Amino acid sequence: MKFKPVPPAPEAFAYVERVQRAVPLVPGTEDDCCARLVDRLDLPSRDTARTWLTFLRALELAEETPSGYRRTDAAPTVSGCREALLTRVFAADAVRETLAEAGPLTAAAAFERVRERVPTWERHRDTEWTDTWRERVSHLLDWLVLLGAAERVDGDGTTRYRLA
Repeated sequence: MKFKPVPPAPEAFAYVERVQRAVPLVPGTEDDCCARLVDRLDLPSRDTARTWLTFLRALELAEETPSGYRRTDAAPTVSGCREALLTRVFAADAVRETLAEAGPLTAAAAFERVRERVPTWERHRDTEWTDTWRERVSHLLDWLVLLGAAERVDGDGTTRYRLA
């Protein structure tokens, strides 16, 4: 199963550890977990918390049980999260492959190279799908940088990304 929600990457990996610690050890409902994340992390909304909760599931740092959501015993590591991102988050591997083939690229150029991989049903579901997916690709690039799979190259006032 591949997960799609991708929150903006934090400035430091320690924030991922903090988010995981905010998820309860004892399973709770999605609403309870989201409320807890909002309170403990000062997130702007439950939707933001829900995105983080789903993303933590993708990184195998949280799980959904019959009783609700709980954090896993897995300790967050850069290498473990990088591997999970590339194998469990939709389009992460495609964005990385694009950097390998054509980098360095801007976020907009990376989106253009992976846009054909956006499922048809996604294109029909949301009239603003290109904005949604541009943002998602941008977030994925920043996560690849945070997790050491890519690096940011600034030049001529433009940020580009290349494989690390």
